[in-house]
Amino acid sequence: MYRYDQYDHQIVKERVAQYRDQVRRRLSDELIEDEFRILRLQNGLYLQRHAYMLRIAVPYGLLASRQVRMFAHIARKYDRGYGHFTTRQNIQFNWIKLEESPDILAELATVEMHAIQTSGNCIRNTTSDELAGVAADEIVDPRPYAEMIREWSTFHPEFAYLPRKFKIAISGSAQDRAATAVHDIGLHVIKNEAGEVGFRVLVGGGMGRTPILGSQIRDFLPWQHAMSYLEAILRVYNQYGRRDNIYKARIKILVKAIGPEEFARQVEAEWQDIKDGPATLTEEELQRVAHYFTAPAYATLPAVDVEFEQKKATDKGFANWLKRNVKDHKVPGYAAAILSLKKTGVPPGDITADQLDFVADLADRYSFSELRVTHEQNLVLADVKQSELYALWQEAKAHGLATPNIGLLTDIICCPGGDFCSLANAKSIPIAQAIAERFDDIDFQHDIGDIELNISGCINACGHHHVGNIGVLGVDKDGAEWYQVSLGGAQGNHSSIGKIIGPSFSAHQMPTVIDRLLQVYVKQRIEDERFIDTVRRVGVVPFKDFVYATPIKADHVTGEDVCA
Repeated sequence: MYRYDQYDHQIVKERVAQYRDQVRRRLSDELIEDEFRILRLQNGLYLQRHAYMLRIAVPYGLLASRQVRMFAHIARKYDRGYGHFTTRQNIQFNWIKLEESPDILAELATVEMHAIQTSGNCIRNTTSDELAGVAADEIVDPRPYAEMIREWSTFHPEFAYLPRKFKIAISGSAQDRAATAVHDIGLHVIKNEAGEVGFRVLVGGGMGRTPILGSQIRDFLPWQHAMSYLEAILRVYNQYGRRDNIYKARIKILVKAIGPEEFARQVEAEWQDIKDGPATLTEEELQRVAHYFTAPAYATLPAVDVEFEQKKATDKGFANWLKRNVKDHKVPGYAAAILSLKKTGVPPGDITADQLDFVADLADRYSFSELRVTHEQNLVLADVKQSELYALWQEAKAHGLATPNIGLLTDIICCPGGDFCSLANAKSIPIAQAIAERFDDIDFQHDIGDIELNISGCINACGHHHVGNIGVLGVDKDGAEWYQVSLGGAQGNHSSIGKIIGPSFSAHQMPTVIDRLLQVYVKQRIEDERFIDTVRRVGVVPFKDFVYATPIKADHVTGEDVCA
């Protein structure tokens, strides 16, 4: 994986010193909060409902075990013993003291990490496929390009104060696992008929108040021009994106307003002036970065391990875990294992300091000291020998990290919501926990099959509810917390935005709402049909009619329990 060079070390060291002085001035009231706010946000520090929250960048979701151990250290020393992995493959700590935040950044620098550009109106952390480099369906490894985007975008002076935050996702496989369609820029690394590497470019995707899927503005961009073309896109957006209305400032609004064709024309015109300039990538530069992502020292292994097959056939729990949590690897005899952070009773994406130390140990012993973070808020050991999967499963299970629910109902994507976030209209975590408890039956979940349930506490959509097969959005209704439900959202190759089914529900009604949606699915589905496919085939109306047909009684509470 990538290691800092002299420039990385220097800029991070200087940023820590600069930020330390800014905090000193704030604590001594030399800076008022309005002056300090933009400075702390540039270093990933948010003021939340109860305390400061620090968001640490995890570039394209890739972590070394030493970095994970640093997270464990931070959780113990500076937080309340845990962290939270987000849908941008970052980690957040929710109970930070302002006066200690410079020390955290200094300690992060010792393991080549920082919190730069994890907030503010700038280019945020670039996300990618958690199986990059090992996926059986990979066309081109996107990680070298993701790293070059990181280097290009960090402290880019022209794009430090964009109209609004800006997010880029990159995928290099046949199956899009990076949700590229709902990003400001979505990049697909591909090969043309001549075998040349390039990019398919999507622009203007995003969620929030106006969810939109990105539009393709170029079907093949030679890789040498990736940075200059991105620069052209950002320049057009920086010049014409709205700054008078925060709700209409994202690039998706600009693309929608002038149309994808006109936006593409303006980008092409801007690009012609810079396409062969200093931002042009060279083969030498590509190889310099790609060197950090060469394959580890894989052993020559049989494609099938006999003892592994025996355990798979005789241990149902192991077989369930293999079915949901283990993915194919392009090297014979290896597999990618997903550690679920969605055990019932635990907020989705949360992980304790002890668990962080434990998964770092697992990475050292089973996966070349490397971990990946998924945008579904789970962790991946990408290079596990097939013969060692059973031992890994037993250890992970003992530490609450082997729930066999990846892609199932309780693999819920969920933002921190009103328990922490000052922007939230409603709590998210209790809803996720109530639904997980209601359906905490692995056999039932396996029978229901693939289904994506996403929960956001506000319209900012940090829980990606717009692209959940079932999406749940917390809304404020006369000072009370209610929940709006949508159906038919999806990420991946066939992305779609969900449709709201009707009036909102109280928190206590939500498990029953989900139950009724599942009843319709079970009744309507044909053999081997996924939930999303049933919704697309029969439409939202049958689900809506059944959910609202009779009043929903509250679960475990008394009082008003009629649908809104």
